[in-house]
Amino acid sequence: MEFKTLRNIENSFKQIRLYAIVFAVLCTSVVGYVVWQSYQFAEAQRQKIYVLDNGKSLMLALSQDASINRPVEAREHVKRFHELFFTLAPDKNAIESNMKRAFNLADKSAFDYYKDLSEKGYYNRIISGNVQQRIEVDSVVCNFDTYPYAVRTYAKQFIIRPSNVTKRNLVTSCLLLNSVKSDNNPQGFNIEKFAVLENRDLEVIDR
Repeated sequence: MEFKTLRNIENSFKQIRLYAIVFAVLCTSVVGYVVWQSYQFAEAQRQKIYVLDNGKSLMLALSQDASINRPVEAREHVKRFHELFFTLAPDKNAIESNMKRAFNLADKSAFDYYKDLSEKGYYNRIISGNVQQRIEVDSVVCNFDTYPYAVRTYAKQFIIRPSNVTKRNLVTSCLLLNSVKSDNNPQGFNIEKFAVLENRDLEVIDR
């Protein structure tokens, strides 16, 4: 009788110990899950910024990792430089204004190319001949595997004279360096070693 009572006590103790272990594991799992969810929630909140709208209401805006947009910003930077540098009107002030804005996006290599054309009388002929020049950028190819980033730009150049329109193929190369963002340089890049690789006539269209 005493032996049976002892066995019942031992079985009860084992059951209690099993229940205690199961309860401890369950509590640990719940705590672990809560901690993990809290971390996920905090991480999600760090990806959001709140913007004050005219001091009255709050707009929720998702913040993005800046590195995701860098390739897009790089191509836009190069494209903008080419549009400013190669878009010309028969007006000295307009040319100088465009060049000044373009030089904010590049180093001395762009100024040297401009100076070389100026010394050859290129811009004077634009003004005296009442010539318009515009550019259409076809593609900007950037290599982001190495730094500084190597860039090659393919574009079409249109030289519009009173008598005809000359269509030219334009290929340029440069290196792109990270720089400080500003009002004059919103993408935060700087062009180095700018060079024109090809600039040849494709066709001349009479007007």
